[in-house]
Amino acid sequence: MNPIQQCDPNNFIARAFCEGGWVMYVIAVFAILTVILVVERMMKLNTLLVNKKDFADVIYRMVISGDIRQAIAYCDQRPSPITNTVKAGLVQALNKRPDEEVQVAMDAAVLREMPKVEGWTAFLAVFGNVAVLAGLLGTIIGMIGSFRAVSEADNATKAQLLSQGISHALNCTAFGLLVAIVAIVSYGIFQHQIQKTENEVVETSMSLLNLVVANRDKIKD
Repeated sequence: MNPIQQCDPNNFIARAFCEGGWVMYVIAVFAILTVILVVERMMKLNTLLVNKKDFADVIYRMVISGDIRQAIAYCDQRPSPITNTVKAGLVQALNKRPDEEVQVAMDAAVLREMPKVEGWTAFLAVFGNVAVLAGLLGTIIGMIGSFRAVSEADNATKAQLLSQGISHALNCTAFGLLVAIVAIVSYGIFQHQIQKTENEVVETSMSLLNLVVANRDKIKD
């Protein structure tokens, strides 16, 4: 019996995998990896990000009043890239280090913290590109098999074999593109969030440095 005829005609996914051949399983692997990475990034970013305005209002008020220790404790309660960066600068300010060392400490903190935000996001672009290439590979394999079968078949079965090969090719193309679209769109969204977070961290650290410089005489031991 023809493998295509064994597929469940009422199940679109099962029929697509049956008609698409082994390349469909390669695409499925990248689809699963994409979903896992998207979910992991969403959960991670949700725990790492804080409201910049609310955080800055509280920290700046503490710095102006000279309560650097309280500001550091507040940062410890909300570990995230922006709070850890600000804390690094506050610790140097509390130790009465020069302004240059305060800035260097925050710059170093940014370099440590941003990889946590980025994570494996770059692999979403890789998964998207590989899914497209796998779909293209499946398309080529399907067309080669189709024309080879047609050239060797009798007139009664040529049309059927040709349709099977085209179905193989189109299923791989469609699913490869679907996975690629999800992966690349997710990559773009996460990259936007990462860049926004980095800008907020840098902006907040610069504002904090200026505030510390202007209020050094108020810092309590």
